Order: sequence, then C-alpha cells, then structure tokens
Amino acid sequence: MNKRLFKAFVNMGERDLNSNDIEQISKHVATYYGQENLRYKLHIGYIDIIQKHAHISEIFFNDDSRFFEPPSTPRTDLLRKTKEILDRYFDGEPVDFRDISVKIEDGTDFQKSVWETIHQIPHGEVRSYQWIAEQIGRPKAVRAVGNATGNNPITIVIPCHRVIGSNGNLGGYGGGLELKRQLLSLEGYPVKELKSKRKVFSL
Repeated sequence: MNKRLFKAFVNMGERDLNSNDIEQISKHVATYYGQENLRYKLHIGYIDIIQKHAHISEIFFNDDSRFFEPPSTPRTDLLRKTKEILDRYFDGEPVDFRDISVKIEDGTDFQKSVWETIHQIPHGEVRSYQWIAEQIGRPKAVRAVGNATGNNPITIVIPCHRVIGSNGNLGGYGGGLELKRQLLSLEGYPVKELKSKRKVFSL
C-alpha cells in the first residue's frame, strides 16, 4: 500500500494493527480506491493504478496488501488502454505515455508544473533536475524540483525515472535505484554511463 495513502487513514503512526483496525482501514481504502482501479504486476512487485472520472489520477508502487486488493483485470476502457500500453512498454516497445489520459487533482501549482514537464520527456531520453527547473522558469529551484519529483503521484507514466543529476548521477527513485536502472535500460538508455547516488549529489 502506498505509504502516503496509509498515513491518510492511520494517524497513530507505525504500530501493530489488530483485526478491527485492519477491517476499518480496509473499508476506508476501498472507498478511496472506488470501482475504477487496477493492480498491475511487475517482475518485482505491483503497481496500483487509480482512475478518477476520465483520467488516471494515481499510479504507485504497492507495498502493503493487507487492506485492499484491486482487480487485476481492467474494468474500463481507459484502464484497458493503460494496461495495453504498459504491456507494450515492458515488452520493450517504444511507447508514448502521453497517450494515457492523466490528471493530478492534488499538488501545488509548482509541483504540477514539474510533473507536466517530466511527462514530456521522450522515451529513451533523460533530463536533469536543473533542466526541469529552467523549463518551468525557476532555475534556482533545483532542490524543490527534486522534492516534487520524489512526490510524483503517477509513477512510470509520468516518467520520473528519466530524471537524473546534472553531473550524471543516477539520482533517487521511489521504486528503488535498481528498478530505475532497469527502466532506463529497457528504453535503450546507456545506464552504465550513469553514476550511483553518492554523498555528494548534484541535482
């Protein structure tokens, strides 16, 4: 389960949950997910895809299945299209994620501008945090761009794995650096030229 989503329903912090806690949280999560959602299997786990109205509003790595199991078969045309594009992508086919209708309802104007810019990065290419800051007209806000990238609510489809440090550092990634390497490699990017994140990291 997405950690931010977990915190939205569990205010008591990290602790053992009894069966009643799990039952109550499960009801809240099921209501949050609604009927239009999909669990998509990756080779290292799962991502949950949430559709609200006519758009995909969230895609996140699932790390806790205690509370709700979304269906694994898409129930809407948009979810079917999203699954088909992801299937093609993971089969190694170049795809344009902009063919998937997305709309982020939460987030600041600054964050949305960062996410929109990331959404434009072509398949098989990378851009730096500095480049994104310049594109949105905030060249000194590089660290804030990094924070916004880390809070991207639509992983893979808004391809934050294509954002790296200006000095060639691989940077961070919500799904883990190994997955970031794999995604870039899948797209044909020369990952070996990138450096792993170190103590000194230039955004």
